[in-house]
Amino acid sequence: MGLPLEGLKVLDLSHALAGPFCSTMLADYGAQVIKIEPPVHGDIARAWGTPLPGGETDYFVGLHRNKQGIVLDLKTPEGKETFLRMVECCDVVLENFRTGTLERLGLDYETARKRNPGIIYCSISGFGQDGPYRDRPALDLILQAESGMISGTGEAGGHGVRAGVSIADLTAGMNAAFGIMVALRAKEVSGVGQAIDVSMMEGQLSLLGIMIGSYFSTGEIPVPMGTGYKALLPYQTFRTKTRDLALAVGSEKLWRAFCPTIGCPELADDVRFRTNSDRNQHRKELIDRLQAVFLTRSFEEWEVLLVQAGIPIGAINNIAQVVEHPQVKARGSIVEMDHPRAGKVRVVGVPIRFSETPGSVRTPSPALGEHTDVVLREVLGLRADEIEALRVTGALG
Repeated sequence: MGLPLEGLKVLDLSHALAGPFCSTMLADYGAQVIKIEPPVHGDIARAWGTPLPGGETDYFVGLHRNKQGIVLDLKTPEGKETFLRMVECCDVVLENFRTGTLERLGLDYETARKRNPGIIYCSISGFGQDGPYRDRPALDLILQAESGMISGTGEAGGHGVRAGVSIADLTAGMNAAFGIMVALRAKEVSGVGQAIDVSMMEGQLSLLGIMIGSYFSTGEIPVPMGTGYKALLPYQTFRTKTRDLALAVGSEKLWRAFCPTIGCPELADDVRFRTNSDRNQHRKELIDRLQAVFLTRSFEEWEVLLVQAGIPIGAINNIAQVVEHPQVKARGSIVEMDHPRAGKVRVVGVPIRFSETPGSVRTPSPALGEHTDVVLREVLGLRADEIEALRVTGALG
């Protein structure tokens, strides 16, 4: 079988992270993603990250594999018309401009669907396409803050902190990819395209759903708990003689197996700790006791004991350790590819495994405008002289 999304054509107007993360997910499984960038500087993310040989950056190279890149000036009449002609030939438009930008350019969903009633038009924004915050500019940090995500992240008693990755962007990208797949399925049934409104704010709310539900039921505002978790105990990290370990005792069955494994069988029947509810009511007493126990052995010793007992345990790895992790290596989770300007580069591979139609990393990120002529020739059927005429107008930069 071929790749599962072969034949799907995506016009990708997105930039930065949320939209490109979505289009990479689609491209990995075979969609033809045509990345449209403005002239001169292209996607703003081309300047983000560490420079690599040949003028590329690790940020851009790691995010834009499997795509074709073209330059198109959407502010020119010829550029707009070229884009709309491409809409007629494609299945999906993906964009994450500030709300109203494409409407002012005459390239919004209403205009696009007049040229192609079946178009799926996915818009990603910070706060959504309507509401009092719709026009606010928003990057990941702003949405982590406004959504409440930061308020519950960090050490107990301290100020909230940003998640270590751009979780608002990445969640929005995944939601957009899912939304596009749902819309395409609906189109198979109805034959009708539609607009998709993906809000980074609502993506964060969906991740915070359990905490929000807890607030509604108790009236208590969640606060930072470090690596702890209010719903379960023990469920956090502990210090050992050598390095920290992550521990997750997620059921009463595991609790009764855990206590004798660490040499404290009496804890299982202690009235303060018998159930998860009991343990939560005596959280500090239990955590202090467990911390003292874990400091009596090295991580390596605890790992053997706990794994044998079937207790979920993990090491707190840094990135250097993760990329050399035996499981990561065994699964081929990091792949190497040849980049024409940066040379050999390693990137994270495709995360979802299919038995019959697996995705793959096939081509490196495109140079600015690398595929302009090829795409215009193959998608629109333009001749070389027609492409050159567009270039003269400035539509192609």
